[in-house]
Amino acid sequence: MRRPRSAALALGAIAVTITLALTGCSPSSTSGGSTKAVSQSDIDKAMNTPTTLTFWTWVPDIQNEVNLFEKKYPKIKVNVVNTTGGSQHYPKVRAALKAGKGVPDVAQMEYDYIPSFTQTKSLLDLTPYGGAKLEDEYTDWVWNQVDQNGGVWGIPQDSGPLGTLYRKDIFDKAGVAAPKTWSAFASAAQQVKSKTGSYITDLPGNDMFQMISFFWQKGAKPFSYDGKKTVGIDLDSKADQQVVSYWQDLIDKNLVATDPDFTDDYYQGLSRDKYASWLVAAWGPVFLQGTAKNTSGKWAAADIPQWQAGQNVSGNWGGSSDAVMAATKHPIQAYELAKFINNDQQSTLKLANEQYLFPTKTSTLTDDSFTSQKSAFYGGQQVNQFFAGVSDTVDKKFEWLPFMDYVNSSYANTLGKAISNHGDLTAALATWQSQVTSYAKQQGFTVK
Repeated sequence: MRRPRSAALALGAIAVTITLALTGCSPSSTSGGSTKAVSQSDIDKAMNTPTTLTFWTWVPDIQNEVNLFEKKYPKIKVNVVNTTGGSQHYPKVRAALKAGKGVPDVAQMEYDYIPSFTQTKSLLDLTPYGGAKLEDEYTDWVWNQVDQNGGVWGIPQDSGPLGTLYRKDIFDKAGVAAPKTWSAFASAAQQVKSKTGSYITDLPGNDMFQMISFFWQKGAKPFSYDGKKTVGIDLDSKADQQVVSYWQDLIDKNLVATDPDFTDDYYQGLSRDKYASWLVAAWGPVFLQGTAKNTSGKWAAADIPQWQAGQNVSGNWGGSSDAVMAATKHPIQAYELAKFINNDQQSTLKLANEQYLFPTKTSTLTDDSFTSQKSAFYGGQQVNQFFAGVSDTVDKKFEWLPFMDYVNSSYANTLGKAISNHGDLTAALATWQSQVTSYAKQQGFTVK
């Protein structure tokens, strides 16, 4: 799940990223690695050798999945450290890398953060340990998030295919159905506002990753990275311009709110009919149930609007993997832990049904115990099954830069600020492009 990150913490992480980038590698990046495939006898020996692993994560109650692993491998003990979220997790990991001690064996790693850690050679390539053999067991676009530049850098844990959660009662009062296209969404916005007083949705200026999910759905490719020193930055592309121009029109007409998300006021807006829909990832349904309990039974899920009638394309917002740190002294055991948590069927079903992480493994996405659940909050709709179908429609290729912390902070001062202040989004997009390009060059990257 994507968790909001404060600008201050993001800026703090940037400083550490720069320090590590200048060195070209982490202090312990050469430890624990292997260049040839390990044998089954190597695995059997390692998993029967008394070992203690350290696992840094923010997933609540993941000890339950770790218990399953320890039951299968009683010689392996795992110390789970809850780092309480991405905004604190990454600075802690980077501080340990800089110090050259205290680095965990396995760490949770959001997909957009993987390049910043591969660039400093801080992650273990899982290919020699069998990682590449798991490809066919995961949704293809998710696998592309961990399989980059000749290596496999994590085992996918969760994802966030994009859909629409909408207030059926407000839409009915306005006389509109769930819009199938963005053009219909704009028309519905006018109807909803004039007949109910609600905004059709909120476009927060403080959430870059929602905007990027819209770019992703449009087919834009704002970032690329060769794994070395060459990056592609195309934030001001025609596709990106079309997205921000679309939202500019709705903002100018006062048909969408521009409130910061994940705040008390935002939660109250969801509960008090201020917003008639939420354009959100597959982790949104459970989150909303806990946030707007008084609206139970009034919501439904639908596809994200399409740019052209008849299309069926989604984007992604959020998601993470479990990565093995290059500094580990126990690479086989660490890999087996990351694999077990996110590949064992019992473990992945617990993650999906008990911790509500949206699955990435195809067998879990189609498991009846996951898909058949009906939610009273959504009028009895099988929301898991709906989003499992959406997962098959996400554009398959999307890359990140090795300094997404800076990209995020720059967004807050450019496009995000323009959204919040109802300014010129197209001009802000161009400024964002310029700032990120300049930063990349300052850090020694070649920008193509």
